[in-house]
Amino acid sequence: MEKLYIPEPYSAGILLTYKCTSACKHCLYACSPEWKADFLSLEDAERILSQLAEKMRGKYPFPGRIGVNDGIHFTGGEPFMNFELLLQVVRIAAELDMPSRFVETNAAWCIDDETTREKLRALREAGLHGILISANPFTLEYVPFERTERAARIAREVFPPYNVIVYQGLFYEQFRQLGLKGTLVFEDYLRIGGGALQYMELFASGRAAYALSYLFPRHPAERFFGMSCRNELIRDWHIHVDNYGNFMPGFCGGLSLGDARELDTLCREGIDLDERPVLKALLTDLKDLYDLGKQFGYEEMEEGYVSKCHLCLDIRRHLVQRGDFKELQPRVFYEHLGG
Repeated sequence: MEKLYIPEPYSAGILLTYKCTSACKHCLYACSPEWKADFLSLEDAERILSQLAEKMRGKYPFPGRIGVNDGIHFTGGEPFMNFELLLQVVRIAAELDMPSRFVETNAAWCIDDETTREKLRALREAGLHGILISANPFTLEYVPFERTERAARIAREVFPPYNVIVYQGLFYEQFRQLGLKGTLVFEDYLRIGGGALQYMELFASGRAAYALSYLFPRHPAERFFGMSCRNELIRDWHIHVDNYGNFMPGFCGGLSLGDARELDTLCREGIDLDERPVLKALLTDLKDLYDLGKQFGYEEMEEGYVSKCHLCLDIRRHLVQRGDFKELQPRVFYEHLGG
């Protein structure tokens, strides 16, 4: 039996749901309003957070300060779609004394100052350290910029300014300088300010691999042969756990290393790769994944691929319809990619 042993997580994001107010073109997890309103249960939250807390304890010199890749953050989807659940999981994390506790939001809910201030104060009182507010040309298609501005302004009143992250600040300042109000179609953004995209941290994976492929050069599959995803699969920082309990490495939507509700066992006993051929292939060579796909009738995209993540994702998207691969979870993720 060949096994993969994964390190104990140093930091993690918890997806409370895949349902979102937006269907952003760059979303790694293919979130949208079309998802069912499935949310993380409190029972699962307690099981997952208690195990993560043990693994994070003592590793942070400044546990009350947030960082994009530090501590524990609550995300989605849009976590504010179930505000009572968000409050409760923040309280659990605070009781466990988890470090660097913050929430990630698109700010669509920030409809007025009073509502925004009330909810942020409630979260701070529940034990939240800070907030990350999304600001980019893709959320701008769905979220009026004045709501993003409101979220940032009031968050800096409620939380220490160093615990308010506007991600990415470059676009936030650009939108302010452009005097934007309301929403803006991405194609119109490209016309008036698209040059700033060259500075964006944009991953050619998830929905972006399809919706934004025209922004990248394309290559045949063999361009990525000889590459593996070992580093991404076994890194200990910024892993994600979704509302179904899937332990997802890094930013690999639709790929599960196992059940995060059994995290202690998962880290201690490892993962049986003989039962997970997709993972086994990714650990060695993308050519092996390509060959696995061919066994199940996969045909290479004539137009090519924008990244190794695109190749991997497209093969997985095919495989999930052709066989029972326990590592391809949640299966419904693949139905929301578009393209």
